[in-house]
Amino acid sequence: MKRKLLEYLEWGSLLMSTTAVCFFLVVILWDLASKGAGSLSWDFVSRFPENGMTSGGILPAIIGTVMLTVITAITAAPFGICCAIYLHEYAPDTPVTRLIRASIRNLAGVPSVIFGLFGLACFVQALHLGTSLLSAGLTLGLLSLPYIIVTSEEALHRVPVSIREGAWALGATHFEMVRDIVVPSALPGIITGIILAVSRAAGETAPILFTGAAYYINNPSFSLDQEFMALPYHLYMLSTQHQSVDLVRPLAYSTALVLIIVVLLLNLTAFYIRYKSSKDHATA
Repeated sequence: MKRKLLEYLEWGSLLMSTTAVCFFLVVILWDLASKGAGSLSWDFVSRFPENGMTSGGILPAIIGTVMLTVITAITAAPFGICCAIYLHEYAPDTPVTRLIRASIRNLAGVPSVIFGLFGLACFVQALHLGTSLLSAGLTLGLLSLPYIIVTSEEALHRVPVSIREGAWALGATHFEMVRDIVVPSALPGIITGIILAVSRAAGETAPILFTGAAYYINNPSFSLDQEFMALPYHLYMLSTQHQSVDLVRPLAYSTALVLIIVVLLLNLTAFYIRYKSSKDHATA
């Protein structure tokens, strides 16, 4: 009787916590949608800001965010996957390896503003890349790297040992086993971790604040050595730094809504790729 009562209390606390989180999430989304949907239109996402950002659209910020996300993924994903494969499949279980894993997990908890200051010191000043799209992308790549390593290693850990033993029994080398069996089996989880980490980085403001984000650019280009506009920084400026905050508040809500939609699309893409990869691997 006491054990059942304890189980009911545990399930009740979990249900209440989940309900509270979902409630606040719905409230936040409803607030953004109700205050930002009125200014959201095709012109808003396809035009340049006008009249001191009190009208017009956010096209340069969307372009900058997409390019920044691509650079972040290209920078962080290969190194993160290689580090995870080495740590899980090749590195011996020694105090040094355990220290490296602990350091990676600690890096995942470092505030993003610290990465921004490091990016400023390393990429902008030491490597003389200047405040640019490349500096910001490399900084966000470093920010995403610990998450990608941790999620990729967890995906590799979920591959059953029996699959590895079967590959060895068939005469495969360790490298062939990792390349042909383990990595394809863990690929859905790896891809999901990469996209979720990159989508988180796409919403960061502090790192790009120091490394390349600009208040306004009227001629956005695809050059990596130029400053850029980005949705998170644009939202920050409209909400806190604009001389007419009350006037641009609807535009700030619409910008926040666009940013949430972009992140949501990235997350849905991760879940779809995970589902598709799992299905293809199961039928292979």
